[in-house]
Amino acid sequence: MVKRRGFVACAICAAVGLVGSKTEADAQGAPGFTRKMLQKIEYPGDKYACVLIEVTIEPNGIVARHTHPGVESSYLASGGITLSVNGQPDRVLKPGDSFQIAPEVPHAAKNGPEKSVVVASYTVEKDKPLASPAPE
Repeated sequence: MVKRRGFVACAICAAVGLVGSKTEADAQGAPGFTRKMLQKIEYPGDKYACVLIEVTIEPNGIVARHTHPGVESSYLASGGITLSVNGQPDRVLKPGDSFQIAPEVPHAAKNGPEKSVVVASYTVEKDKPLASPAPE
């Protein structure tokens, strides 16, 4: 009985965390793009979480310069974007391309003429916001 209660308590905590994280991710969206939380796994006793998000960028939309408190690994599922990463030349990405961005490195994206979808995985510190604005 005790094990079942522990499992139920853990499941409730995980569900509350997922809802809270989705709200946080949506709140950080801006006109021109949206984030949809797909999955979040927090590791007990660890300060990191793995977050899987679908980012939809509207035609000609811009994702403003920002940083993440951990590694971003992304895959462009559809559309086409120009990725600007601090200290690197701009990259024009097409469906099937992937990229990684190191923690705290400022980056931005400009979408092409059709809607783009990016599937992004973040390994981030769980106490920090998923994304923070980065000055030019």
